[in-house]
Amino acid sequence: MSLRRDANEPTPDQKILEFACAHLRAFGPRRTTIVGIAEAAGMSHANVYRYFPSKAALFEAVTLLWLKPLEQQLHVIVQGPDPAYDKLERALTALQHAYRQKRDNDPVLFRLLCEALEKGEGLARRHRNRVQGEIQTIVEEGIASGAFRIQDRRRAMALIFDLAHRFVHPVSIALDRDISPADMDFRAGRAIGIIQRALAYGEGDFDM
Repeated sequence: MSLRRDANEPTPDQKILEFACAHLRAFGPRRTTIVGIAEAAGMSHANVYRYFPSKAALFEAVTLLWLKPLEQQLHVIVQGPDPAYDKLERALTALQHAYRQKRDNDPVLFRLLCEALEKGEGLARRHRNRVQGEIQTIVEEGIASGAFRIQDRRRAMALIFDLAHRFVHPVSIALDRDISPADMDFRAGRAIGIIQRALAYGEGDFDM
């Protein structure tokens, strides 16, 4: 008689990721090893390599665990019924709040993303491209509906990310950890407001 796995029981790769997260939080990236994770998960290190071919691949999968829900949240915002003007505010706010929450509540795993961005790793590039793709969809919708006066998509995207960089780039957010959440919310809200008005009325009316 074959034994069936309980539907609530984690799969081997989920189990590995669970212990990888725990070891990273406890020991940090340098002291976390495949052997240690395998022992904690009750399997051989060769079995870990069946699912994750390297330590770097395992760390990337750990980072994706919390990035994927954020990317899905952005997609829901973009596909919603709100006007482009409001979608942009909601998307930029969701980004900064998610990054700041991870920075404060799970600093080791947040640092993995920052290091990936600093090194230009594939994970970081893919995440950045997905984020930019969602924002670009909002921009194109705003242009098509006439809500945004700036008709050049590239200029609009540059404006958004130039002015919002401090509030939506993880490395910048890491550097601002000593600024209070209330102060950062105020500054981010002010920057987003300037972005919205510049898109709606044209850059010339808001010389920086």
